[in-house]
Amino acid sequence: MDIQTKLLKIQQVGEEILTIDELKTLLETNSQPIAYDGFEPSGKLHIAQGTMRAINVNKMISAGIKFKMLVADIFGWMNNKMGGDLEAIRKVGEYQIEVWKACGMKTSKIEFVWANNNMEDKEYWKKVIRIARENTVQRITRCAQIMGRTEKDILSAAQIFYPCMQCADIFHLKADITQLGMDQRKVNILAREVALKINCKKPVVVSHHMLMGLKEPRIKDNSVEAKIEMKMSKSQPESAIFMTDTEEEVEAKIKKAYCPEKKVEFNPLLEYYKFILFEKNKSIRFERAKKFGGDIEFDNYADLENAYVNGRLHPLDLKLTAAKAINKLLDPIRLHFKKNNKAKKLLDFVNSQSITR
Repeated sequence: MDIQTKLLKIQQVGEEILTIDELKTLLETNSQPIAYDGFEPSGKLHIAQGTMRAINVNKMISAGIKFKMLVADIFGWMNNKMGGDLEAIRKVGEYQIEVWKACGMKTSKIEFVWANNNMEDKEYWKKVIRIARENTVQRITRCAQIMGRTEKDILSAAQIFYPCMQCADIFHLKADITQLGMDQRKVNILAREVALKINCKKPVVVSHHMLMGLKEPRIKDNSVEAKIEMKMSKSQPESAIFMTDTEEEVEAKIKKAYCPEKKVEFNPLLEYYKFILFEKNKSIRFERAKKFGGDIEFDNYADLENAYVNGRLHPLDLKLTAAKAINKLLDPIRLHFKKNNKAKKLLDFVNSQSITR
């Protein structure tokens, strides 16, 4: 694959890339750059964390990127996930890997790294301390967003140290690219700022889009902060499609979803089509009675969007077809967790846990 094709594939993943020129140089000088993503085990995965993440990771791998996935178990412990029970957090991490296997992520080509394994490495802690020495408490607390917190929240001492450790992970994993969501951009920018000061290479940041929740957004502007506020969240289960939701649950949530007629902006249903359904389907057919215009089929998102804006498609068309297409995507995951004994036990365990913020 030539450099331009690789670049285009990665640009499909990155809503923001810091910077395009640096990424191009990296691809020209390194035949297999290392990219990293990390996840804090904290409960059931929703479709943005499952299917959409698999789509993005697979694109990066197809562009010749070597992928490392950090299972941030120790970070979940620091952030009081699963009631601060480290063993429970590790089981949730195992469950999440099972989801990715079932939804088509190329897990055989991914190196999964458990964050807790770094704890006895002196070189890792030297990086953490050097990062901490180069920054003020105020600069670090501005990164609270990466934990699902805000600068106004009362943070524990562990949570204040969290961004320094996440920043150190980038260097410790020898990552050339950080490939995380827009909600993690602040710590990735911190890594770029501090890299040369601590004699580490500056990473290229490829930040992917954050899929909207299904409820009507409270904030309606296109700032980065607003987009993060509108993202899908497991803390609002009615606004998220989970990877093991039943057909009935999917249909009920999509039926109630916010979907303003003829409007694209802040329309979560159109986001599903753009970032998931057209990524997984060559074309999408809308089955309708003749009195409503009859069946209509699209082989790309742009044409669908244009038809919706012009009133050729109604919100109910989007909802009925989306529910059907999403259920088709989730069928293999449901089957995996029903037939695979290990996966079933892990899901039963996750379902038995109380989710803590």
